[in-house]
Amino acid sequence: MRRQTYYAKPGEIKQNWRIVDADGIPLGRLAAEIAIVLMGKHRPDYTPHVVSGDYVIVTNASKVELTGRKAEQRLRKWYTEFPSGLKTQTFGQVRQTHPERLIEDAVRRMLPKNRLSRVLMKNLKVYPGVEHPHTGSKPAELAVTR
Repeated sequence: MRRQTYYAKPGEIKQNWRIVDADGIPLGRLAAEIAIVLMGKHRPDYTPHVVSGDYVIVTNASKVELTGRKAEQRLRKWYTEFPSGLKTQTFGQVRQTHPERLIEDAVRRMLPKNRLSRVLMKNLKVYPGVEHPHTGSKPAELAVTR
């Protein structure tokens, strides 16, 4: 019996495609499940320094649920390149204009803060409606509890 920890090398792990419908699922719960699948922690051959996760497609991002009064109270902040360039929008306004940014920001903050997370974010595809161009990849369903 081997007593060594198995570490996968780059290119050894086959990445699958997963799809999730965000309709009626709370934002934090959805982002946590997506982050686990992107990192590959759902697999037995998870390796922290290698891209071992799957591609994730999120549809119906405009129908993601924000519980309580988060749509009116929570703010998305960003800075421009100018002095006193702080911009803010409520989560409700962001959900109406660019709903994919809500999910991308929530998932990005749940990933590790390193160079690998920028590669993992490229494996996340978010679409505000039902249509997506990845049907040829035959994505499997990702179950997220409500």
